[in-house]
Amino acid sequence: MNATPDTLDSAKTRRFQEKRERILDAAATLINRHGVRGMTFVDVAQLVDLNTTSITYYFKRKELLASAVLERSLERIEALIEDAARGRTPQERIARYIRSNFELQAAINAQEERPVAVLSDIRALNEPYNSDLTARYVQVFRKLRTFFDPPRNDEEKVLGTIRAHVLVQNMFWLPAWISQYSTGDYDRVCKRLIELFETGFAPKGSSWEPRLLQIDESSLRVGIEGMPGNFARAATFLINERGYRGASVEQIASELNVTKGSFYHHLEAKDELVLECFRRSYGRVSLVQRAAVRAGGSHWEQLASSIATLLDIQLYSEFPLVRTTALQALPNELRNDVIAQSNRMARRFAGMMIDGITEGSVKPIDPLIASQAVMGSLNSAYDLRNWIQRVPPAQAFAYYASTIAYGLFSDPPKAWPR
Repeated sequence: MNATPDTLDSAKTRRFQEKRERILDAAATLINRHGVRGMTFVDVAQLVDLNTTSITYYFKRKELLASAVLERSLERIEALIEDAARGRTPQERIARYIRSNFELQAAINAQEERPVAVLSDIRALNEPYNSDLTARYVQVFRKLRTFFDPPRNDEEKVLGTIRAHVLVQNMFWLPAWISQYSTGDYDRVCKRLIELFETGFAPKGSSWEPRLLQIDESSLRVGIEGMPGNFARAATFLINERGYRGASVEQIASELNVTKGSFYHHLEAKDELVLECFRRSYGRVSLVQRAAVRAGGSHWEQLASSIATLLDIQLYSEFPLVRTTALQALPNELRNDVIAQSNRMARRFAGMMIDGITEGSVKPIDPLIASQAVMGSLNSAYDLRNWIQRVPPAQAFAYYASTIAYGLFSDPPKAWPR
């Protein structure tokens, strides 16, 4: 059969779309390795066996390519949400959503599905891409929030937003720790995570009466000789807001009201400061965990006090922790060290849960999975820092902590007198 103009155009369009998708796949892989700022046309071209001029035929500028990658990721997440929304009950919808994320991760591992870019790097984009994609994310998030029953009052609306935030952030955090399991174990891990979100780890009838713990940060074995203490604080805020690559030396210096020369007088490179921020964050988590043990009480009470204190740091303190999702864009040589530190903190939470299960003050759950959910939830709480100021702190802690401790479907505990 002779080719017609229509069939030729169709073949050309198909080849164009196939090559465009390959470019987006390569860019997504590089964004997950190096962040938006670390992804380059040269590296993308090498992965798809093209030259950089060919890449610019499809995307004129790097930010157009990064924006297209993140837009496609949002579309795929939205598709998972829309599929899960077909469930008849909130429990069924959330179980389907969690399961679909595990299935997607398994398919990506088997190279049967295209990679999904880390959405936290939206904040590293310049305008108007940052605002446009953030608005798109809000639309997707609102669809996820409809998994729950419609709120009947303002308090239920606040609780629904917190629950949806914890759920979606834990799915974003999933790739950071699921590599500890083989794909053949995903089904069991998925079931245990669904169980955790349904019923939590606090035993039925347990009260929510945490203590806000005081810690002595002077005992931290961190710090760079000669570096002013406010360097780490300024860098932490910028990393949380703009991501690792988005927090440039120029921005950090500007935030500190110093010159770049003054910055390099104290530090040889930005990576040195970023690693210090993570070490300081995990050091503070460790101090809180140890303070909870010293305070005594049941292991459930120790967990509750640890969670409430760390939420206080994330939501209300002048020096929050570094967001866990920020580590996705770290250079490989830094990322492994930071993930190892995060896993040590998670194992300590797991140890507290195991002792609590033995004691009877914690519900029997998989502590390794539950501890990762706690770590992901606590660190991502930073995202609600501005929004949650409308809520009294004691109520904010009770609502946020209830998502993992009591599950997504129980009545939240009453706010305790702070």
